[in-house]
Amino acid sequence: MSLYGLIGKKLSHSFSKKYFTEKFENEGLHTCKYELFELDSIAELSKLVHSKADIVGLNVTIPYKEVVIPMLDEVHEKAREIGAVNVIKVRDGKLIGFNSDYFGFKESLVNWVGASKLHALVLGTGGASKAVIAALKDLAIPYQVVSRKATRQTLSYSSLKETPQVLNSHRLIINTTPLGMLPQIDSAPDLDYSLISNNHYLYDLVYNPEVTRFLKMGQEHGAMIKNGIEMLHLQAEMSWKIWN
Repeated sequence: MSLYGLIGKKLSHSFSKKYFTEKFENEGLHTCKYELFELDSIAELSKLVHSKADIVGLNVTIPYKEVVIPMLDEVHEKAREIGAVNVIKVRDGKLIGFNSDYFGFKESLVNWVGASKLHALVLGTGGASKAVIAALKDLAIPYQVVSRKATRQTLSYSSLKETPQVLNSHRLIINTTPLGMLPQIDSAPDLDYSLISNNHYLYDLVYNPEVTRFLKMGQEHGAMIKNGIEMLHLQAEMSWKIWN
């Protein structure tokens, strides 16, 4: 038996188990299994891997994509550059970290906006945000990060509201936060949505629900919208390539 799985804190709404279980069934991979492993802290990873000798690959989700790095034996160059890991390959007792979010986001964005060089606002500063920023850099898309608190590198949501020209000039807005994800479907990034127009592209990494409040409010103002399901499929397939 080859065991794969997802580690995170709350996984009841995860897509991964359904996706990989169906993949294994469709491809006749009867010796492969995918499970969800809820960990109260990342310190439990070592115990998990040692207690299940058939684990060969793990996905990593909120809130462990960054804090998992010190627990790994090796980190792939791109994942180290990004500063976040969402795929772990287990080989000969060693844990090797990779980032497939980067590949999934990059490909799905190009599929959507093509070669358009839109200026981007990246909402959030977590592990998913880091993968998005790396992809934007490699696509030569100028970006500005937005967080709850302003720093030298980030704008705050309140300062964004005080400078409406920033929202007008940054036509690609990417939500990398879990705001709007089930069950908290009434939450959304704190933007002035009245400034959104049919010149804007709103991309939400959240995929459940399909249309988050962030996307719905953008759509109501004429924006083009995209959720994270294509990115999720692409990163899942990249995970499979990494493991195998």
